[in-house]
Amino acid sequence: MKITCVEPLGMSEETLKQHKAFFASKGHVFAYFLDRREDDATLTERMQDSDIVIISNIKLTSSVMERCKSLKMLSVAFTGLDHIDMGYCRSHNIQVSNAAGYSTTAVSELAIGLMLDVYRRITALDTATRGSGSRGTFLGRELRGKTVGVVGTGAIGLATMRLAQAFGCRLLAYSRSERPEAMSLGARYCTLDELMTLSDIVTLHVPLNSDTYHLVGEHELSLMKPTAILINTARGNVVDIDVLAKALTERRIAGAGIDVYEKEPPLAADHALLSAPNCIVVPHIGYATREAFDIRADIVIDNVKRYLKI
Repeated sequence: MKITCVEPLGMSEETLKQHKAFFASKGHVFAYFLDRREDDATLTERMQDSDIVIISNIKLTSSVMERCKSLKMLSVAFTGLDHIDMGYCRSHNIQVSNAAGYSTTAVSELAIGLMLDVYRRITALDTATRGSGSRGTFLGRELRGKTVGVVGTGAIGLATMRLAQAFGCRLLAYSRSERPEAMSLGARYCTLDELMTLSDIVTLHVPLNSDTYHLVGEHELSLMKPTAILINTARGNVVDIDVLAKALTERRIAGAGIDVYEKEPPLAADHALLSAPNCIVVPHIGYATREAFDIRADIVIDNVKRYLKI
């Protein structure tokens, strides 16, 4: 079979050559590309004669896949699959494997980092200091003693809970199912409305699907304390971003730390969050650490080996 890695995935060319030699020894062809291209024409050209494709979070539509008549399997180097036309894959018997768990530590650490940045204005004060400014009268806030509401208690939510607990935070949780691991950390499960009302910090860790689209909207934000902050390292459309920007501008909540958006950055110059006060925005870096990329590469290659039974 022909296996095509349509982007380097943070792997060196030497590593990719090693994978090529391994698959060749098993009677398969392994092709790879050293750049990332997201347009449909290039994706089609790279994928069209492949049986197995390795891809990360590049949007993959049915219009590309229907031109790839040999396609049998996708090894997705990402946790979520909302960028893949899964309906097409199911109807054409294309097996899809993701890379669950590779970025659990990376994303949970970023969530805590965003909490600290919003509370202590680290990014803003770095800019002020470089401009010969000072803190003025600004006083930051500490994580210790704050109530952190964790929306979604899967692997990343639980990892974030452990870190928050280490900072001395109290924990609330909202999820489809209650996890004993969360309760063992002292978390109390409650309704989403109660969590939004009682939390000093709300941090989101749910996948994007029909149930979680705009899970946090006008009603949920209206319940938050004026001193509370929102952290989103999950998926952009879990939050109604225009409503969030309005809440920040009107000072109805105290701040936000955002890593994910309606679409992948770069953002438009007039994006609502870019002018919102006390809002830290970063370009979807939660999963992007050296350690996470190394784990991810191992997972996607192992998924291909498992599919081929080699």
